[in-house]
Amino acid sequence: MCGIAGMVHFGGLPPERHDAGARMAGTLRHRGPDDRGLFCDGFVSLGHSRLSIIDLENGRQPLPNEDGTVWVVFNGEIYNYRPLSDMLQSRGHEFKTRCDTEVLVHLYEDFGESFVEHLHGMFAIALWDTRQQKMVLARDRLGIKPLYWSADGERVAFGSELKAVLADGDVPRDIDPAAMIDFLAFGHVPAPRTVFKGIRKLEPGHMAVCRASGVALRRWWDIPFGEEPPEPTTGEESRRWTDQFADLLEDAVRMRLVADVPVGAFLSGGVDSASVTATMCRQAGGAVLTHTVGFHEEDHDERAWARQVAEALGTDHREVMVRPDAAWAAETLVRHFDEPFADPSAVATLYLSRIARERVKVALAGDGGDELLAGYRRYRFDMAESALRARAPAWLRRSAAGWAGWLYPQVDWLPRPLRARRTLQNLAGDNATAHLRSAALMGGVLPELILRPEIRGLANNHDPFLRGRELFHRCPAKQLLNRFLYVDLKTFMADEILTKVDRTSMAVGLEVRAPLLDHRLVELAARLPISLKLAGGRGKVILRDTCSRWLGNAVADRPKHGFDVPTDKWFRGPLRAMAHDLLTGLDSRSREWLEAKAVSRLLRNHDRGIRANGRALWAILNLELWARAYTREEAKVEA
Repeated sequence: MCGIAGMVHFGGLPPERHDAGARMAGTLRHRGPDDRGLFCDGFVSLGHSRLSIIDLENGRQPLPNEDGTVWVVFNGEIYNYRPLSDMLQSRGHEFKTRCDTEVLVHLYEDFGESFVEHLHGMFAIALWDTRQQKMVLARDRLGIKPLYWSADGERVAFGSELKAVLADGDVPRDIDPAAMIDFLAFGHVPAPRTVFKGIRKLEPGHMAVCRASGVALRRWWDIPFGEEPPEPTTGEESRRWTDQFADLLEDAVRMRLVADVPVGAFLSGGVDSASVTATMCRQAGGAVLTHTVGFHEEDHDERAWARQVAEALGTDHREVMVRPDAAWAAETLVRHFDEPFADPSAVATLYLSRIARERVKVALAGDGGDELLAGYRRYRFDMAESALRARAPAWLRRSAAGWAGWLYPQVDWLPRPLRARRTLQNLAGDNATAHLRSAALMGGVLPELILRPEIRGLANNHDPFLRGRELFHRCPAKQLLNRFLYVDLKTFMADEILTKVDRTSMAVGLEVRAPLLDHRLVELAARLPISLKLAGGRGKVILRDTCSRWLGNAVADRPKHGFDVPTDKWFRGPLRAMAHDLLTGLDSRSREWLEAKAVSRLLRNHDRGIRANGRALWAILNLELWARAYTREEAKVEA
């Protein structure tokens, strides 16, 4: 695990840029504090900051093939590198290390750009072919590892984080107004956009082939929704599916335990992390080191559940308390995300990563179960709303439900089934938009409420739901639930969950591995019968059935709690003064984009308990803190 960065000038790298890769990678020392490397050949400058996990002595990057005609820098882990190494050596390749990086250059020699299809793991790769004068950028199937890039026709710059690309010096910092709308709608900037117009995220399962003639983007893998088997009619059929799922999970965990450094686990007490930890305990030689976070607010605290699982499995368990120290946590997060990011659980994940890093260099986590197997409650609501939508004519839904949705009072404190305003708004729309709205901040209306009209105008009436709808219609699945899952895996999972885990763990030099996002499990989940995902109001059915075999029904049937952060309470307590000071003061930087009166109204309504605006306020606070990290001259909004 590491940080990668660099650039290629197809017309020839200016002498003063020969060390650019090292300078760019120097901004990523937190990702790779153990070593630094540089390669330059007059066209390309490749930089690397290494976090040593496998072959601690010999895995230095950039790394070449035998004759130095192919060079690679790589961030991630290739879990099948040993069989790949054996196969490549049988084909005549010579290896100088025991690390997974070296398989990349030899695979490329034999298989060209399709080399990525042989890889089993998480990765962001930059590979320079000196003979063809070609740079290949590739990202893993699910987007576990990030890769940013910028191209201007003559040169391409790339990096594991935005700060590395910006360190190039020639990349403009003009803000994309459409990205601003996306952020206020979802709390993050979805790929392929970034907050900066001139920089893009490489999407999961995609490759960018860069030549002097231009950049060609292509998707090399996709989630194979489409095949939809019949529902099991007997308990034996269901058990066969569960056996297959359990066997794959066992193998996915086994592969992710390979390391030359200590390995531990994140443990929340939920079914996802409990299943991963239980599998680790059966395969590990000693007690597994587990870690969890807690809150003083009891309704958000999962320590008791995690402790119960840890005691049942006999792990060596540690806990850490999260406190709303926004001056430290939020500003720290801004420095690591480099663009506005408003998932408040990043605070808890940062605390969790810090305590885990005190004992281990690698941690396994339970990320992915909810998006693979319909674990969130909103899937049940979205399916129910779709059934209601199908029973009413479109004209009636759009007129009656649409108006009722806007007129019905907002009651955030009620359970969602009773929040009639949101439900009626969703009934007035289509399945894709209603699903996207259910995951958005304030139903996706925040940009309209607080963004200044001139900024919206510069974005040419950008619709933040457009990309999600395109993905919804691209998915070949017939089952509506599978389309919802496809959209979430491509958007919410990659752009929020995995981004959060990558930045917060890499901030402290910790590698996090996610067995439930093993692509074989993802492919199996895509073709599971619906009843093994969601049935009778019970999500993640097959994972719960698997977990019950190892930990019993008390853990397997525990209701979904979520990695929730008490932002509503924080903004009425310890964060109140900070929010009012930063967001309503005359020196507020976000006033360049936001309506000051609208922001003040959100604060006032939250203070008085009229609305629960904690998530929206966290987004605005993070936008303000991010804006303060850039001068007005460096961060201009342009059309």
